[in-house]
Amino acid sequence: MRDTYIQRVHALRAKKYNCAQAVACTFSEEVGLEEELLFQIMEGFGGGMGGHEATCGALSGAVAVISMLTSRGRIEANTKALTYERVSSLVKGFKEKAQSLVCREILGEDDGTVLLGCEACIDEAVMLVAEFLTELKK
Repeated sequence: MRDTYIQRVHALRAKKYNCAQAVACTFSEEVGLEEELLFQIMEGFGGGMGGHEATCGALSGAVAVISMLTSRGRIEANTKALTYERVSSLVKGFKEKAQSLVCREILGEDDGTVLLGCEACIDEAVMLVAEFLTELKK
């Protein structure tokens, strides 16, 4: 299944989706939202929130998907702690691979040392979400 998600995210990137949009929209069926809505929601998160200064957009897309898969959408459902736990695990896994969470650092904009390219960040984010989905199905 992981290969299917990777193919899907690459197809979205080929359509010029930004990193956050591509990751989130890859899982539109799984989260039960229309691709167009996810595209709109995630637009400002691409490129480190538009200026490479903030969190990697691919990671932001993955966090959004994990949140949608975990939260029940009501405070009474009491899912916040579980969502935070799952997101924390995702962020830890991403940081192990990318060595940073900040777009400009990952892309080496300050010192010229690229830690991970955009496409590799996108693939990593998708693989982490796919692993999470596999765990949910067990």
